Amino acid sequence: MDRSATDMTDVEARSFGDVLRDGFAGVNAVRAARCLVAVAALLLVLVTLDPFPDLRSEDVATVVGGRLALTYVSWGLLAAVAVLLVAATDAPALKTLVTPLHLCLLGWLLINIVFSENRGVSMQRFVLAASVMSLAVLLPLLPPTQRSFNLCLGGAALALLALCYLGVFMAPQYSIHTALDVTEPQLAGDWRGSFGHKNIASPVMTILVYVGIYLSAVGSFVMGPAIAALAGLFLIFTGGKTSSVLCLAIYALASLVCVTPSLWLKRIICFVPLIVMNLLTVGSVLSPALGAMTRLLPLDPTFTGRSAIWEFALAAVAEKPILGHGYAAFWDDVTARQTTQGAEWATSAAHSHNSYLDLAVTIGLPGLLLVILVFVLAPLGNFQSARTHNRSGALAKLFLTVWLFGLYYGATETFLLERQNPIWFMFAVAVAGLHFLARFQCVAEREPDPDGSSEPVRLQWHRLNDKQ
Repeated sequence: MDRSATDMTDVEARSFGDVLRDGFAGVNAVRAARCLVAVAALLLVLVTLDPFPDLRSEDVATVVGGRLALTYVSWGLLAAVAVLLVAATDAPALKTLVTPLHLCLLGWLLINIVFSENRGVSMQRFVLAASVMSLAVLLPLLPPTQRSFNLCLGGAALALLALCYLGVFMAPQYSIHTALDVTEPQLAGDWRGSFGHKNIASPVMTILVYVGIYLSAVGSFVMGPAIAALAGLFLIFTGGKTSSVLCLAIYALASLVCVTPSLWLKRIICFVPLIVMNLLTVGSVLSPALGAMTRLLPLDPTFTGRSAIWEFALAAVAEKPILGHGYAAFWDDVTARQTTQGAEWATSAAHSHNSYLDLAVTIGLPGLLLVILVFVLAPLGNFQSARTHNRSGALAKLFLTVWLFGLYYGATETFLLERQNPIWFMFAVAVAGLHFLARFQCVAEREPDPDGSSEPVRLQWHRLNDKQ
């Protein structure tokens, strides 16, 4: 009888041990899945499903139906998986995203789509934008710890850099602009890597420089400097003047913001130069006085004749200032629109070369105001809150720097709310990261178990103050 009882106890003990091992295996599988989805999202937006386009081909701008469908399916499935992984464990973080301001922006976009000049195009592109935006917002929550977040970010950055450099040295005709390019042969010699244009490659490389600096600051003394150096070198060879100038200037500006205690002083430091920059560019075509001032500057504030595009876009805003012409539906068919004499070429532009002006054209002035409230004003307040509570200083500075770069880059290029644009994706990740850091604390990397062992903590964000 005693022997039988002992045998039964051994069986139960082994079963309990198996259950524990199975449980830990399941937990590890979920952790791995979360990291895998995060890396997949980064690679999908940075590398895309169609890297190294051949710009010498006449069909380079042709939209292939099957490829477009694959893009929508890929983003949609990845977003759905991310929501499933995060919803059950990070519900408190997700609930903080449901605010009156966020709901107003979403509601306005839906209204704008209903009254769009091309409702089908606006709806179709909004579906893709919603999938991309969902992944960007969830990305800071997906990796189970801050260390795993760093590894995901660094791994994706190194993969992209390796691909771009391999392209330059092994297939330069697909990764460097050439004189045989159909649209812009004057860019011959500028590196573009796996991207379709140097104006996409250069801002992405700038963001990777910031990622490398951040990883170096948190102790990654090999991967961090390697990413910063490789991205910085690639940035130089892209010939992207705007990104090259902004790269160090924005990092210096972010460093100044980090040591400035007052929120109002932070706002002055961040926004006054941005307002001046927009006045000297788009504002110069609105005001003769500003136009005269810009002509006295030692540089060309119109960035090689974009004033004609800005005039054309401002005229479009005047036509429909409230509702706009429809989300992502204006620039597809503008060749028939009237322009001033000598500026007819402006109708061939793909966008207005100013993110804020482009939003006024597409989603109207109320939509632009809501975007400014959500993506321009709120993140700085979130950064101030995160710094006040001393939450993950290096990570907060990374998010702040990427956010600031996006604000200033948006004064010369269009990317805000632009579907799977990699600059928009990384900008949205930074905005979401600041939102979470203002309300949550990144937990310690490891947490001791009762038996004395140490396991990685699954949840990255812990709520500190329910009133925030």
